[in-house]
Amino acid sequence: MPAETGHGSLLSYVSGFVLSLVLTFIAYYLVDQHVHSGHETFSHGFLYGTIIVLAVVQLVVQLVFFLHLGRDSRPHWNLIVFTYAALLLVIIVVGSLWVMAHLNYNMMQMPPTQVDTYMLNQ
Repeated sequence: MPAETGHGSLLSYVSGFVLSLVLTFIAYYLVDQHVHSGHETFSHGFLYGTIIVLAVVQLVVQLVFFLHLGRDSRPHWNLIVFTYAALLLVIIVVGSLWVMAHLNYNMMQMPPTQVDTYMLNQ
């Protein structure tokens, strides 16, 4: 009995799972070392950059091994759907950050007692 299930084999699913775990543990280890060294092991910028690179690699692993992006007979449609999903994600994240930044700015303009009064009235 072959190990094929749908688009992928058991080996591809296990490989994707192991790669995902390894990438997650690398990110955890880097942050753990950074925190326990009193933030002296490496700079914050290096840590942020490394975490972002690991997240992008993890995204590619998830797309290839679990969502089978690029293995379809018509990869053009996969690319269109992926681009649309990425655009929606960017709009949601950037919009949320924009709203939170404006809320923070507007709340900082009021004295703390006025903020408390406003919050109690709402």
